Amino acid sequence: MASRFNALKADAAWQKVWDDRQTFAARDDSGKPHSYVLEMFPYPSGKIHMGHVRNYTMGDVLARFRRMRGFEVLHPMGWDAFGMPAENAAMEKGVHPGGWTRDNIATMKAQLKRLGFALDWSRELATCAPDYYGHEQALFLDMYAAGLVYRKESSVNWDPVDMTVLANEQVIDGRGWRSGALVEKRKLNQWFLKITDFADELIEGLGALDQWPDKVRLMQENWIGKSQGLKFRFALSDGDAVEVFTTRPDTIFGASFVAVAADHPIARKVSESRADAADFIALCKRGGTTAAEIETQEKLGYDTGLTATHPLDKSIHLPVYIANFVLMEYGTGAVFGVPAHDQRDFDFATKYDLPIRRVVSDGDQTASEFAGSEAYTGPGTIVNSQFLDGMDIEDAKRDVIARAEAGDWGTGSTVYRLRDWGVSRQRYWGTPIPIIHCGDCGAVPVPKDQLPV
Repeated sequence: MASRFNALKADAAWQKVWDDRQTFAARDDSGKPHSYVLEMFPYPSGKIHMGHVRNYTMGDVLARFRRMRGFEVLHPMGWDAFGMPAENAAMEKGVHPGGWTRDNIATMKAQLKRLGFALDWSRELATCAPDYYGHEQALFLDMYAAGLVYRKESSVNWDPVDMTVLANEQVIDGRGWRSGALVEKRKLNQWFLKITDFADELIEGLGALDQWPDKVRLMQENWIGKSQGLKFRFALSDGDAVEVFTTRPDTIFGASFVAVAADHPIARKVSESRADAADFIALCKRGGTTAAEIETQEKLGYDTGLTATHPLDKSIHLPVYIANFVLMEYGTGAVFGVPAHDQRDFDFATKYDLPIRRVVSDGDQTASEFAGSEAYTGPGTIVNSQFLDGMDIEDAKRDVIARAEAGDWGTGSTVYRLRDWGVSRQRYWGTPIPIIHCGDCGAVPVPKDQLPV
């Protein structure tokens, strides 16, 4: 009777044969058609899990299938080896993150090899290796030379425990996703990649992705968030001015307040002389950071005591608030509120007992007094808006923009929800920025022949 099959023994034997023969090593000089199979590199946390097994099994099946079809297959493995978790773990253990990371790589490599994946281990790399990240630095310098990299002071999410910047998605209920600490808003000098230069190209490219699900394409379009409207100035009661952006200039006569972000210059100026304003700003900075959180959180405001003069009717003066739902990073960091036709503005106006005036008809409802419990955002003609009355929405938009440009108090403008990509988010264990700063000469790129640094 045949002995029972020993999978561990058979696997080890065949894996030794594959290693000895370099079965999965891709040849650069092969005359076969080439095929490149790449899965996302794992982060070297110290052990693989079933998610790794699932992911790399799918890639392995594809690589073996193509090899059987006569392709010369390059199926490499590498390690996404930079990051804050490595540094935090190294600090806890009192070791260097490089040593901790490389020990984990050795453990996980042994685990993956036992699974017998068809990987070309001769091509193995780790993103923390200088001979790898030197290429990243060279690409960074190319983008810097092309004007696609810049440095500026920006408001960021600061984790006081991890002592690093967090993306909006890494802030959960106002706390850092790793440390659990209350996140603060800080102004820091940061490096950015100018991805907004490609916003229109990205939107146009979505049209060619006809194999993508419609909801995914819509999500991408909303993420880019192209908005066309009017950027204009309100004169303020203190002799200054505030610039706002709106996609609905047709509703300008329905405005009942102006709101600025907590880190807007007007808010900072008010807080210098009013302690309660400073307290309110601190409260705003502890709030949500994602668009979804800001949309659902309670709308709060602080009355600055300033008023803004309506540009089309000097007899109308609007109160100016600091508000927790206005983002400095979108548009100008200031908006005017039209409660009857925007739910966020409606909630705010209801809370602070501000006027709610209808300026877009809802069927045969045209009365200025708005009696609904929710804002009306549907189609209609313009009403209660002086010379705009009777126009449709698009004609009214064009009319207001034309008047703003003729009167030199505003311009038609396009803005994007997409923000430039901040890349200064590592504390230490990450690719060094290849720019030297000196007092007299400013920012000086490291010569490419001196990379990596």
